[in-house]
Amino acid sequence: MVRLTMDLIAKSSNHFKNKRSYSLPKYLKKLTHLNFSNRNIEDIDDLSMCRNLTVLYLYDNQISQICNLGFASNLTHLYMQNNNITHIDNLSSLQKLSKLYLGGNSITVVEGLEELGELKELHMEGQRLPSGEKLLFDPRTLLSLAESLGVLNINKNNIDDVRDLAILKKLTHFFAADNQLQDMQDLELVFSQWPQLHRMDLSGNPVCHKPKYRDRLITVCKSLNELDGKEITELSRQFLINWKASKDSKKKLKDERIMTGQITYPFTDFHMGPHPSSNYNYANVLGKRNPPECGRPSRKVRSEHSQLDSAAMRPRNVKIPVSAGLHSDVAENAKVCGL
Repeated sequence: MVRLTMDLIAKSSNHFKNKRSYSLPKYLKKLTHLNFSNRNIEDIDDLSMCRNLTVLYLYDNQISQICNLGFASNLTHLYMQNNNITHIDNLSSLQKLSKLYLGGNSITVVEGLEELGELKELHMEGQRLPSGEKLLFDPRTLLSLAESLGVLNINKNNIDDVRDLAILKKLTHFFAADNQLQDMQDLELVFSQWPQLHRMDLSGNPVCHKPKYRDRLITVCKSLNELDGKEITELSRQFLINWKASKDSKKKLKDERIMTGQITYPFTDFHMGPHPSSNYNYANVLGKRNPPECGRPSRKVRSEHSQLDSAAMRPRNVKIPVSAGLHSDVAENAKVCGL
């Protein structure tokens, strides 16, 4: 088992080897950046002499537990992605931490971050979850990050609901690609509460195939500059916002007319059923093979019309009221021709 110890740091540091005038304690005290990525490290020893450490790279190792970092009160960046970590713990002393990278581990719940009031970025993508499970969020952690977190990466975590994340009102970058998001209305509700959102990636989710998916998100996220890797121009955004406003206005006006009884209908008598003349056999008049051109009835049709008008002893230009239940052949043929 490989442990990260003071001796390992001393042996691995070329800078320390070249400056023999420095004692090990003095060197460790001045150390600000430490990179031990991809070293098969499984455990972290007491590194309390590295009190000025600000950036620690421990990704691509075999670490199963976050421990012995309580000394690093000045740490701002911690990279521990692609390890074997199952729980987020022992980070309460890192109150200056601004970027935390924990992607590619086996974490099932985002928790234990209540004391990290300065955290700006949280990267939790691609957790190795048990079959059928999804990444969950502790409400206490979300509440503590509500006023600080600006970047959240939860790609590839089988997530199907982000309503709990609505509290993160300071988000500017949100990455949730390759999950199971599919409810468009839930997404609109959440994203409408993130006024500073500039960049978002939801590619690979079922919701991406919904009608007007991109248009609807652009109108909701009024500060969004990039969606699923594609830039959003100000011109296209303004067009969609105006289109939505016009659509909403028309819907509101229609609803108001229905409520006040002012809406008009194509028929004047709602109690009348279909008139027997509506079953008129047009095949006998128009013929099965050669229907008349729209806009001009055939000679035979005009002849029959003349007979009907003559029999009824009324001028041809008098309109028959619909409510009387009488439908002339002229009107019926006009409808067939689209007049």
